[in-house]
Amino acid sequence: MPRVQLPAVTPKRKAWNKGRIVGQKRPLLPKQVWAIRARLELANNLRDLALFNVAIDSKLRGCDLVRLSVVDLVKEDRVRERVSVIQSKTRRPVQFELTENTRETVLSWVKSPEMWACSFMFPSRFHDRPHISTRQYGRLVHDWVSSIGLEPSGYGTHSLRRTKAAEIYRKTGNLRAVQLLLGHTKVDSTVRYLGVELEDALSIAENIDL
Repeated sequence: MPRVQLPAVTPKRKAWNKGRIVGQKRPLLPKQVWAIRARLELANNLRDLALFNVAIDSKLRGCDLVRLSVVDLVKEDRVRERVSVIQSKTRRPVQFELTENTRETVLSWVKSPEMWACSFMFPSRFHDRPHISTRQYGRLVHDWVSSIGLEPSGYGTHSLRRTKAAEIYRKTGNLRAVQLLLGHTKVDSTVRYLGVELEDALSIAENIDL
């Protein structure tokens, strides 16, 4: 009797995104930034406060943020006002500014006992890792947004990257400036990243009188 070859049955797997909100994570509002910052200051959590402030100012992807070294931000016991790093995704340089508040936080952090002999800005507390991982950074963002009553599924590490960029665009409408600050090679990428709609573009155009 010939053997019948039955079709292979692939077990059904639960979709990775089932029950999750997918798509672009929303940026934080200014009042939410200050709420998280205040909580970290009250907790005297210098590392997380420095990480949060640098994340907002730098507008870096998580993979580049966690790899920042001390010498990237600090020179001769002074925190740089402007910093340039090479993006790991595009291999292109991107510059960002550090506000006075962020510089003070960074200086306090690098002078703390926890940073003795550390070459990375945000060292891991696990001895086998030189710096925190992007996954660990994601967990911290989850904790930060949860601490002020936000639904964490709507936010992620890209929320911090988008926060200042979205605010700059909202106040100026200057896509080219935001493109440069985010390190995008094409303005189309910036448009998609910010979720710019035709109505936004028309509203900006209406305010320009030639």
